[in-house]
Amino acid sequence: MTAYVPPGWPSGVHPPGTERFEDTAVAWLFDLVPTEYRRYGVLRRYPTVLSRMARLHVAADLEAAREGFRTARAELADTVPAHGLEAVLEIYRREGTRLAAVARAVELVDTGLRGGSFTPSL
Repeated sequence: MTAYVPPGWPSGVHPPGTERFEDTAVAWLFDLVPTEYRRYGVLRRYPTVLSRMARLHVAADLEAAREGFRTARAELADTVPAHGLEAVLEIYRREGTRLAAVARAVELVDTGLRGGSFTPSL
């Protein structure tokens, strides 16, 4: 029987309770934070600390994308033509959507690291 993971679970991360779950979760989480974080052994020893740092980092990136979207027209109108500005706004839209999904995936992985399990809804 295959372990259940909810929608939004990151590909490449094994389900909680399976072999290598923690290893694959840590590797995925390290991809979300600055590279320098790999130097700190405490983040490998305590994956919930790494998931917390990833959660905060992704949340800050998401807020930056939202702020960028909100202020792009006012700040770039004098230096970027209209078609360029629309392209910039589209980047913010796509990144906002992607980052929101990543934030949800971090929450799911964190739940698994803390011993939580998932069951399919009916």
